[in-house]
Amino acid sequence: MVKTLVTGGCGFIGRQVATELLSRGREVVLYDAMIDQVHGDAAAEVPEGAEVVRGDVREIDKLRSALKGVDEVVHLAAEVGVGQSMYEIARYVSANDLGTAVLLEAIAEDPIRRLVVASSMSVYGEGYYAGPDGALHEGVRRRNSDLKAAKWEPEGPDGEALTPRPTDERKRVDLASIYALTKYQQEQACLIFGEAYDIPTTSLRLFNVFGAGQALSNPYTGVLANFASRLANGQRPTIFEDGQQKRDFVHVRDVARAFALALEHDEAAGEVINVGSGNAYSITQVAELLADAMGCPELTPEILGKFRSGDIRNCFSDISKAKRLLGFEPEHRLEDSLGPFVDWVRNAPAQDKQDRGDEMRRQLEARGLVS
Repeated sequence: MVKTLVTGGCGFIGRQVATELLSRGREVVLYDAMIDQVHGDAAAEVPEGAEVVRGDVREIDKLRSALKGVDEVVHLAAEVGVGQSMYEIARYVSANDLGTAVLLEAIAEDPIRRLVVASSMSVYGEGYYAGPDGALHEGVRRRNSDLKAAKWEPEGPDGEALTPRPTDERKRVDLASIYALTKYQQEQACLIFGEAYDIPTTSLRLFNVFGAGQALSNPYTGVLANFASRLANGQRPTIFEDGQQKRDFVHVRDVARAFALALEHDEAAGEVINVGSGNAYSITQVAELLADAMGCPELTPEILGKFRSGDIRNCFSDISKAKRLLGFEPEHRLEDSLGPFVDWVRNAPAQDKQDRGDEMRRQLEARGLVS
């Protein structure tokens, strides 16, 4: 039987990956530091049949022990969140970059047959844009002076209007946050290592993942969980800028399947692959859809008209490569998946639904990271 180690395996995505791999006949070991901000009571939700090892990826002796007899590794362990990464810089660099380095050193001592690492759409910065002539623009950035004047949409080099387009893996990286920097380092370290040690390695660039099991009280987790936490407490969702920024939301079960497919398809070795839904949603649209699903449409979004350092305007995925190399097809559209998500939110313990969004905003404002 194939044995797979999942770092960060007790997290939101890790538990779903474990469930998927177990259903495909693998033996699964979940390696996780169980950080309070992320996990809460997640240990109770570990899939039956998975072994759990509690440890930090920077603890090489624990990693060496956990890797014994392992054939494959799915590397999910990371600190997550653009905003927090802009002021807890050492924490993010240490956990994400040093943690990955320690893991790779441990694997080098006892090589495996396959490695898949979770990267992020954040490495793209802004997605692709098309100019009036249809030509694609990459490397688009917004100026702080424009943002302070509430001029949210980026413009072309001559001030021309740009239209956001789906982003594929050919777009060059443009790192706009410390989090993005660490995720790019993680993926590239793994790909370089895999090439050197002849270990087939794949990087999956995940777009905005949603689904039951997200940490509702962690303000740096997914936007859908943040909105749900506020709505469950009778508060309006808060949205930066004007709410028209666009993102791609992909269900966690689809993401879990993508990881399993990446382990199984030789064509994915050495590749960077987008994992998204292939659809674009404005953040206001998402908040309104969720409020309707939770039965409180009167709790309309509060549009802050402020921006956070490190945020980008538009980025949504082109998943042609995932379809071609992995046979990946998303099965859970956002519009059709809110019912089960809302049921899970309603049944979550009250302490898990504490809203800490205002606290997060105060932390960012105190450091001048919100304008």
